[in-house]
Amino acid sequence: MLRILINAYACSPNWGSEPGMAWNWITNIAKHCRCFVITEGEWRNEIEEVLKTHPLRENITFFYNPVPQKVRDMCWNQGDWRFYYYYRKWQKSTLKLAEQICKEHNIDITHQLNMIGFREPGLLWKIKGVKHVWGPIGSMGEIPLQFLQDLPVKVRLKQSLKNFITRYQIKHSPVKDAIQNCDALIAALDVTRDQIKKNYGIEVPVIGETGLKPNDGYKHAECTGRPIELLWVGRFIPTKKLSIALEALAKVKNPNDFRLHIVGSGTDEEVQQYKSLAEELGVNGICTWYGKIPNEQVQRMMREKDLFLFTSVFEGGPHVILESITNNIPILCFDTCGQGVVVDESIGMKVPLTNQEEGVVAFAEKLDYINNNRILLAQMSANCTKKQQELSWDSKVGKMIEIYNSIIGTTHK
Repeated sequence: MLRILINAYACSPNWGSEPGMAWNWITNIAKHCRCFVITEGEWRNEIEEVLKTHPLRENITFFYNPVPQKVRDMCWNQGDWRFYYYYRKWQKSTLKLAEQICKEHNIDITHQLNMIGFREPGLLWKIKGVKHVWGPIGSMGEIPLQFLQDLPVKVRLKQSLKNFITRYQIKHSPVKDAIQNCDALIAALDVTRDQIKKNYGIEVPVIGETGLKPNDGYKHAECTGRPIELLWVGRFIPTKKLSIALEALAKVKNPNDFRLHIVGSGTDEEVQQYKSLAEELGVNGICTWYGKIPNEQVQRMMREKDLFLFTSVFEGGPHVILESITNNIPILCFDTCGQGVVVDESIGMKVPLTNQEEGVVAFAEKLDYINNNRILLAQMSANCTKKQQELSWDSKVGKMIEIYNSIIGTTHK
């Protein structure tokens, strides 16, 4: 059995996003390998409590490298660039701990798992005599500025700066050093694969960073003789483009044939901005605003509604898309980012990523088409069950184990 040392800064059995992603990878890899894990330790108590009764507890050993609470607060405050300074320091101390673990436990492979952002490659590739895997690696794509023309100049300038920084960091250290010293790289998205090929000439596989657990098959009620129930979920930030959902709803031929359920929130200013837009467009009467609600309630709504409307133009591998598929709700989205990879015509519909105006028209046209061909909703909902198998944790981890086995027989760097 291979002995794998996994670097996962954020890991928790009771959370979603990065912490939950790491926990799921680790516990599924442990079905095939002996796993040693270095994590920061914010959820140490939760991890140790769950491991007491976990069926794979003999295959999983955690090591903790904690940081001060102020650093944890910076991490939670997305956009606080100070965190990266402390994260780099954490990786340096993690390298020393990893070197000790490799010697004491005869590690075969080190694996940089998360944080998944490409700017955060870790330092375990520096350990001599041990194979190293990095991935899935988060998006190296750029924010499409053509969708932000309706926003203040300050916002557009900030996003332009982010794009410039992305282009620079892809080609320079520490990203460059890590990519050139890995035995295997895994991209989370097609755009990451393409950027690695373009800048480094390396072909890499694509495996989405999150998986799902297939359900027993939720059966959605047939959508006849009533409005089509649309569900939108997300934060009220520029790239989620709630404005496109509202404008498309105003542009369909028969707006009263739809109901839009909006889950999520933002600042008071953002909330008022979108509610005012809905009023201005004349669609607020067919919108229901829920604000932030527990994930369990969101899951229930997915099983009750007819179509998931996902208007985001910049994502990694959006977990909410996998939640939609798990709950057998068809998806209408842009053909971009993680959603563009996962969603196909069997479970949903996609529109080209062009610009704001054309995006609104394309979404409205798809909604009109669905309204006139409602039987498609039931067909796509049923097809989600097959898609769940393709995107299951078992399937993804199986591919990762194949990568592990493939590099064990190669000459190390």
